[in-house]
Amino acid sequence: MKLVLTCEHASNALPKKYRSYFSEFKHRLETHQGYDLGAFSTFETLKPLATFSSHYPWSRLLIEVNRSLQHSQLFSSISKSFSEEQRRELIEDYYKPYREQIQKKIQSYIAEGESVLHLSVHSFTPVLGGDTRNAEVGLLYDPRRSEEKKWAKHFKKDLNQHLPDQRIRMNYPYFGKADGFTTSLRQEFQEQYLGIELELNQKLFAEEAHVKHLSRALYKCLEKNLDW
Repeated sequence: MKLVLTCEHASNALPKKYRSYFSEFKHRLETHQGYDLGAFSTFETLKPLATFSSHYPWSRLLIEVNRSLQHSQLFSSISKSFSEEQRRELIEDYYKPYREQIQKKIQSYIAEGESVLHLSVHSFTPVLGGDTRNAEVGLLYDPRRSEEKKWAKHFKKDLNQHLPDQRIRMNYPYFGKADGFTTSLRQEFQEQYLGIELELNQKLFAEEAHVKHLSRALYKCLEKNLDW
């Protein structure tokens, strides 16, 4: 099995040409609105296991590469105010190149007769809208796809053994079949593609000792479950 590892919200950086538009919103760039805290460090930890890996280097506040082109949150409240030409440029110069290079790589593996596990690394805020999220790790998949469900269950079982003090939940805090990059790729590749989103509670990154323990557990369990 080929592992394709991605991280769509790795950074809160902005291309130089767009920085002036965000001068009044620097505080938002430092929050979950700007990027997924801890996601890139986890991505880097797991990267040696990947056959192919890619991360999006710009903030989600510019354009949301984990949403479809028709989604209402493709552009943030900031970039929605850009001109039509500027928004089209964001799609052509940033959104499409990122997604298409990953899609082409998956397509090439499947054409060679290989199966592909696509693990998309994300993180979530401990509290949303006043409600505390009651999990440390979430595994998102499409329950209608039996191989994805089976893989997620095996991975969860191994994680439970390595992280007995952490709550690991399936399709939490989001639904795996909701609009997203893995969802679009499932539609493109009906067979030989497993799309899993790994969601990590951002509170896990508060202490370095916990980060190291989490990283070792994720690495060991992922390595074991690549022999699928």
